[in-house]
Amino acid sequence: MVFADLLEQVGSTGRFQVVHVTLLAVPILMMASHNLLQNFVAAVPPHHCTVHANLSDPTIGPAETLLVSVPLDGQGKLERCRRYVQPQWDLLSKNSSEDLEKKEIEMEGCVDGWSYNKTDMSSTIITEWDLVCDSKALKQMGQTIYMGGVLVGALIFGGLSDKFGRRILLLISNLMMAVSGTCTAFASSFSLFCLFRFFCGMALSGIVLNSFSLIVEWIPTRIRTVVGTATAYCYTTGQLILAAMAYNIRDWRWLTLAVSLPFYVFFLYSWWFLESARWLVLTKKPEEAVKNLKSVARINGRRAEGDKINLEMLQESMTKEMSCSQVTYSALDLVRTRTMRTITLCLSVLWFSTSFSYYGLSMDLQKFGVNIYLIQVIFGAVDIPAKIIVTVTMSTLGRRLSQCASLILAGITILANLLVPYELQTLRTSLAVLGKGCLAAAFTCCYLYSGELYPTVVRQNGMGWVSMMARLGAMVAPLMLLLSEAVAWLPGLIYGGAPILSGIFAYFLPETLNTPLADTLQDAEDRGFKRRKSKNSSKKEEVALNDQSSIPLKECA
Repeated sequence: MVFADLLEQVGSTGRFQVVHVTLLAVPILMMASHNLLQNFVAAVPPHHCTVHANLSDPTIGPAETLLVSVPLDGQGKLERCRRYVQPQWDLLSKNSSEDLEKKEIEMEGCVDGWSYNKTDMSSTIITEWDLVCDSKALKQMGQTIYMGGVLVGALIFGGLSDKFGRRILLLISNLMMAVSGTCTAFASSFSLFCLFRFFCGMALSGIVLNSFSLIVEWIPTRIRTVVGTATAYCYTTGQLILAAMAYNIRDWRWLTLAVSLPFYVFFLYSWWFLESARWLVLTKKPEEAVKNLKSVARINGRRAEGDKINLEMLQESMTKEMSCSQVTYSALDLVRTRTMRTITLCLSVLWFSTSFSYYGLSMDLQKFGVNIYLIQVIFGAVDIPAKIIVTVTMSTLGRRLSQCASLILAGITILANLLVPYELQTLRTSLAVLGKGCLAAAFTCCYLYSGELYPTVVRQNGMGWVSMMARLGAMVAPLMLLLSEAVAWLPGLIYGGAPILSGIFAYFLPETLNTPLADTLQDAEDRGFKRRKSKNSSKKEEVALNDQSSIPLKECA
């Protein structure tokens, strides 16, 4: 008997699994709300310098006051960061406009602050702390700091989860997200806002990592693909929920609070979750594992089968897993052989560029000149057909071709957008939506493809590494927007070039469609370069690999 048989005995797809997976998936609906929150709380409204304080003339209206105080830019709009040192009353005279253009007028910055158009958002962090003009780079820094928290959280909570358990870390992460989000909503300065957003990012990693572990360790292998797809669509739905919430809550503090308060509820019901029986056995707590399995059997209406489970039966079913845990592998094994080096290098580029372009495209919705709420809905909805299409192509055309095509097509659409005039907003938006959909498809393919490429003995290390590369890409993405100050089209060129380059890298990966999962390093080496090995090649590396693979690790998947 193996653990999978024991899980079947207590009910592998019963009432417990349905409720368990549902409750773990609900918080994922709010993940997008925090990842993409800055699109709304940091929206930049139209603004201009505040007119001179001593300018008060009852004979002129607001329009004339602006005319004599704030110059117009090349497009005939009010300049955002400059005003006249002295009111230019001559501008009110139509006959003096030509004479005024000929003389040099002294300008100054917005020394008295800014005036904002609050039609769309009553309050944002931009209007709260005047993050415009010389301070506008701070907006992008805020999102980078948040993504830095996601990276740090993955490094910290991943290790703590293996040491202290999935359930307790999930409880801590939910509480941390609730408290940090609440503190963010009441932050009195931009520095505190960034600090609390950093903790929100850390908490998000803890929730994602431990929710995923608790889901897969309590369900049978045969339904993991279905459950994985369903949870992925929870994130997609979350993007639509964010748009609806932001449309109805126009103040950034109340919106931040609204997306954070549900985590108090998640924290409370997370006490109901049962710790993974697999983890309990591997950490030498078999008595608790037996107790949890009996609880699952009772919830699934299989009390009699659950009563038959004892310590001896449990230890027998976990013998193979426990023997696998005796052998340790490190990150060095990801580059130990030629195939592993190729896989790790290519996947690193894939994950970095996909995340880099995905968040670069998703975190600056205002540039499309379309209603920000509408574009958020469209950007979220496009993920639905994109994920369906890539799932079909992965099953028919293969993983490698699907990965290459989705990345290269995404890059082409982003680059094509650079050639479209700003006035053609419909075409620009359509290309952006297509590019975002392709990147969503690339992400879906990345998750499955990477899990199949890495052998079982280093799969966790490999997935951890590529996830870190994705978070690095998400951190760098907002900073690229700062380059638009020097060259307006440069960020778009980088966002479009990165996925095309990674699509080329994907070509050098081995195909995994309809092939068994590699369990050892030797399995990965044989599969990756099977056709390229020379008959007279040296067998030294194979001997070394065979020594490392002498333990029957194929049964450890």
